[in-house]
Amino acid sequence: MPDSPPPVIVVAPDSFKGSISAAGAAAAMARGARFAFGPDAEMIEIPMADGGEGTLDALLAAWGRPPLLVPATDALGRAKTARYGISADGRTGIIEAAEGNGLPDVSDVPLQPLRADSYGVGTIARGLLDQGVEEILLCIGGSASTDGGTGLLSALGVRFLEAGGAPAAPGGGGLAKISTVDASGLHPRATAVKWRVAVDVANPLCGSHGAAAVFGPQKGAGPEDVALLDAGLANLARVLAALRPDADPDTYLATPGFGAAGGLPLALVALLGAETVPGAELVADAVGLQSALARADVILTGEGCLDTQSLGGKVVDAVRRLAPAASPLVVVAGTVRLSAAECRDAGITTAVSLARGPATLEELTEDAELLIEDAAARACSGLAAAGQAPRRFGLAKHA
Repeated sequence: MPDSPPPVIVVAPDSFKGSISAAGAAAAMARGARFAFGPDAEMIEIPMADGGEGTLDALLAAWGRPPLLVPATDALGRAKTARYGISADGRTGIIEAAEGNGLPDVSDVPLQPLRADSYGVGTIARGLLDQGVEEILLCIGGSASTDGGTGLLSALGVRFLEAGGAPAAPGGGGLAKISTVDASGLHPRATAVKWRVAVDVANPLCGSHGAAAVFGPQKGAGPEDVALLDAGLANLARVLAALRPDADPDTYLATPGFGAAGGLPLALVALLGAETVPGAELVADAVGLQSALARADVILTGEGCLDTQSLGGKVVDAVRRLAPAASPLVVVAGTVRLSAAECRDAGITTAVSLARGPATLEELTEDAELLIEDAAARACSGLAAAGQAPRRFGLAKHA
């Protein structure tokens, strides 16, 4: 149909961890799709993330904004320079919490699970509040701390006090002794902005599946440390719940996602009214993914490994849920662990792995950009050959 307008191809992948950023993967997929659909095809590249590592870069790439720098501290209080971002209209700020409490920044010394805190994250947030943003997107993950968000709130002016009135020790080691909270010095704009906390796990705050038990050992916590941290988080939940007549400490303890990043959502929800949301959904909303997908004739997404977890809140899941039923959905992945039937049931038209034959992880990593481009070209060419080209040519998603 020569008079038909060129197809619209939306490319919205996650990063391929350790190989290529989401922006790099999107560009490579777009080149592969253009090979199949021709030079006139309209490509819309939307780098995605699930709220963890790489979310800041994905949002900044989608917004066309550079990263900004601010003096901060790492999880042990040492000076560092942290990155953050602000949307083009100045209304939305984005923080990747690991810029202020990330494990990589403290990997040069023995881990200190009882001392590490999130104060540096609060330093970044304070700067955003001072700049007048109306909303803060806080993306958490990869943290070295288990402090329930007390460090972050301390940087915003909140005081966590022991029974005698002395300040509680920073970090998770001081949580069990917190008796009262003094929020009189809270930053004046802290409760005026909308806080959305992106979580990429469903773990509760406490218990055998909680922040300390599951993630504490990764941060250097031994069995005694885990028990102390778990008890401290439970105590903090009780103290914070007592500040609000409608709050229930048992709810704080059991809410899915409150165990993310060492319980970081706890204090933000209790004191600032923050909302926790699945990370991929937050990013999708922030970059306008749904409106872009509504125009799409073909959709490409991808990540390092396509498996059952991909369908439970990750980027591929967010894309498939928002994708129009008539638009073919292509998933490019380093490894595909879903069967053809599982892909079909999930609404995935075709899934293709990077390897065209036997290959080592090192080889796939080194050649990721070219392999992603080639995989996208193969998948899109296959769609056209199978009669599943763009819907504006009158062809449906499934043959």
